[in-house]
Amino acid sequence: MTRIPFSPVAAANVAGVATPATEAASRPSRAEAEDAVRVLLRWAGEDVAREGLRDTPKRVVKSYEEFFRGYHEDPVELLSRTFEEVEGYDEMVLLRDIDFESHCEHHMVPIIGKAHVAYLPSRRVVGISKLARVVDAYAKRLQIQERLTAQVATAIDEVLKPRGVAVMVSSQHHCMTTRGVHKHGTQMITSYMTGAFREDSQLRREFQMMLGMPV
Repeated sequence: MTRIPFSPVAAANVAGVATPATEAASRPSRAEAEDAVRVLLRWAGEDVAREGLRDTPKRVVKSYEEFFRGYHEDPVELLSRTFEEVEGYDEMVLLRDIDFESHCEHHMVPIIGKAHVAYLPSRRVVGISKLARVVDAYAKRLQIQERLTAQVATAIDEVLKPRGVAVMVSSQHHCMTTRGVHKHGTQMITSYMTGAFREDSQLRREFQMMLGMPV
C-alpha cells in the first residue's frame, strides 16, 4: 500500500473547502444558527413558542450537520491510501449506482441521484468504498450538478493520476419537482471525462455499455 504525500494547501484546493483558520473565523455559533431558524419560522407565519416547534431549531441545525458534512471531509485524504499489488491490472474499474443526496445551492432543496465512477489505473488502485465516499464528500455540500460531476472526476484524476477518469451523474432536482415548473420524473444527466476517456470514443462507448446505456 502506498501513502501519497499529503499537502493541506493542495487538499484545500482540490477539495474546494475552506482552511480551518478561515472557517473558525467566519462560522456562526450553534446558538446563532438556531436563532436563524427561528427567524425563518416566524417569517413563514409560525409561532415558534408552540409545542411542536420548540425544539425545531435544534433539530434543523442537527440535520444541517448531516446534510452538509462534506465541508468537513477531505476528498484528497480519502483517496490518499492506494494499492500497487494489482498484478498488472490496467483495465477499467467502474463503481456504478452510487446513491447520493445533495442540496441545490440556489433553493437549498434536495438533489437525489446516482453517480457512476470509472477510471483506468496507471500503477495503483484505490479501495472502492473510497470512490463512494468521495462522491458523498462533494454531494454533502450546497451544489449544482455540473460542478459536483467535475469535482469528483478532478479529485480522482489529480490524486490517483490514472490514464483516464469518467464520471456520470443522474439525478432528480426537487427545485423542479416541488416548486417552480413542478415537472415530476425529470432526470438531469451530466458527465465529465479526462485522459483516455475524453480522447477515445470506443472507451467512452464501453463505459456507457457497462452502465446499460444505448450507444
